[in-house]
Amino acid sequence: MPVIDARHLEGISETALLTLYQRAAEAERPDGVIDDTLAIELRNKLDYDYADFGRTHQATAMRALVFDQATREYLAVHPCATVVALAEGLQTSFWRVDNGQLSWLSVDLEPITRLRQRLLPNSDRLRYCAQSALDYSWMDEVDDSAGVFITVEGLLQYLDREAVFALFAACAERFPGGRMIFDSVPKLLSAYSCRRGFKLSANYTAPPMPFWFTANDYDELRAVPGVRAVSELGMPRGRGTVLGRAVPLIYRMRSLRRFRAPTTLVEFG
Repeated sequence: MPVIDARHLEGISETALLTLYQRAAEAERPDGVIDDTLAIELRNKLDYDYADFGRTHQATAMRALVFDQATREYLAVHPCATVVALAEGLQTSFWRVDNGQLSWLSVDLEPITRLRQRLLPNSDRLRYCAQSALDYSWMDEVDDSAGVFITVEGLLQYLDREAVFALFAACAERFPGGRMIFDSVPKLLSAYSCRRGFKLSANYTAPPMPFWFTANDYDELRAVPGVRAVSELGMPRGRGTVLGRAVPLIYRMRSLRRFRAPTTLVEFG
């Protein structure tokens, strides 16, 4: 039985339920691409009509796998680093990548943070900041002496371009030697969402996504002071012919960079 009503979430915060729903649905499949039993438990504890989100798919889980792999690779070199999860939503990444040494700072608005604290396991290496990712005071809570890795999963597309690049610049200035990973959408998808709305079902339309950014635009990010390197990460093999074979190939083709939704890794100098 659900224990907490989550129907009060709205706007961008409500998309945390959408990604949780997609990840949990994939995790409970016998042939699922992700192992995330905690996501299933969390979904089942929240009272929400997930059917409003329409059909399930594996793309959200595949994105999570890319973020997990990049985080693990950084932790392999910096095992005691601080991972900062900006606008973390209802992700369960900490428990998938925890090496027993890292520190984790979860940054999100108070309604999301309250749900996480009530329903997810505690750890003395997991702390919370109940605030917007664009309120840079969270930076004062980061110990970057052993390295810092910043994740921004499923947020930036909902912001405007000026705010996004201000965040890039602030992180580059504050955390030299650190890294950031983020996802984004191509221009056509952004334009469609802003013009017609991204209707997932008769009962739910995702928020507009004004910020678009692809690997074709990396020079703009490389020009930000303090950014040392920018690279696009590939996609893992999914299930089926399209996501199992075609998508990994598409993400290796330079000619298709402006059409795909990239996951980007940024190194700060």
